Amino acid sequence: MRVVIDTNVLVSAALKDRDPESVVLFVAGHPEFEWIASKDILDEYFNVLNREKFRLPNEIKERWRDLLLRATTCLETIDTVDFPRDQKDAKFLACALSGGAAYFITGDKDFEEAYKVFNTTVLSVSQFKRLVCDVITRDSVPEK
Repeated sequence: MRVVIDTNVLVSAALKDRDPESVVLFVAGHPEFEWIASKDILDEYFNVLNREKFRLPNEIKERWRDLLLRATTCLETIDTVDFPRDQKDAKFLACALSGGAAYFITGDKDFEEAYKVFNTTVLSVSQFKRLVCDVITRDSVPEK
C-alpha cells in the first residue's frame, strides 16, 4: 500500500518522539507499505527539518535525512491538482493521485475536503495509528 506523509507529521515525528514518530517508523519499517514522495515533497521535508526555529541537533537531522533517503520512493507526479484551500499543499494531493496512494497522513485540517479531488483516504496520525498500525500489529501477534 502506498502512503503519502505530510511534512507536519514528519516534523512532529522529529520533534516530539510520540505517535507521529511511531507512525512514520511503522510505515518505513513495514514492507507492505511504500512511502511515496515527489521531488518537491522531499525538498520540503529536508528544508523544513533544517529550519533554525526547530533547533534540531545535527545528529537528529542526519537520522531523519537517512531515513528519508532509505524509506521513501521518489516519483514523478504527472497529475496537477487545483487545491484552492492551500495551493502550496497541492503537491501532496498530486503525489497521492499520481502514485495511487491508499493513505495520506496529515495533521492539516485543510485536507478534510480532499476526498472531493481523489480516492486516497486522508487520516490524522491518531486515526492511522488506531485504524492501521494497531490493527496490523495486533493481527501479526501469534495467538498462544
